[in-house]
Amino acid sequence: MSGGADDSVADALAGVRALYTDNLAEHGLASQSVGWPDEASQRLRFDKLALLLEGADPGQPISVADLGCGYGAMFRYLDARNRPPLGRYVGYDISEPMLDAARRHCVDPRVMLVNGSKPVKVTDYAFVSGTFNVRMAASEEAWGRHVRETVFTLWNHVRVGLGFNLLTTYVDWRKDDLYYADPGRFFDFCRRELSRYVTLVHDYKLYEWTMLVHKEAQ
Repeated sequence: MSGGADDSVADALAGVRALYTDNLAEHGLASQSVGWPDEASQRLRFDKLALLLEGADPGQPISVADLGCGYGAMFRYLDARNRPPLGRYVGYDISEPMLDAARRHCVDPRVMLVNGSKPVKVTDYAFVSGTFNVRMAASEEAWGRHVRETVFTLWNHVRVGLGFNLLTTYVDWRKDDLYYADPGRFFDFCRRELSRYVTLVHDYKLYEWTMLVHKEAQ
């Protein structure tokens, strides 16, 4: 990378890598290590993202990508949910210690773990849960561009659809190192650049929203 905005995103990703590596050392295999205050809020986010799967054939195994997989909590969630059955899970993370934790936490032949921030495998579905929330010192403009570019790349690596969440701009206060996104602007981005089949979920008790985008009508 070269040029100020790109450099700021690269620096932010390095900071995010260090942050979650430190969190893992402090909290171990727990929701706090990946930025959620408790397991209940982590599961609620997974529940909202899993709405993406509602139109899937309940008897047909699916493949899933999880960008920012951490220690593999979403794999365990989807495997236990089993609607539809999970045939393949590709987890991506930029923290090697997190991936080591995922290897221990998700010992399963269906699991593939990749050190990186961009997809390299085509899957049926892709999820991003909380991965975009921490921007460190990157500007809102640069980080927003990074988020949109990453979502667009993911879209080109899925067969059926993708789901992602972001902190909402409808808040009373903000932390300087977090990224808050206007849900209307991102709905418009997804509708114009990805698909006409877009669902915005903004009706749950967290200061965030979830976007679900399908290739075809469900």
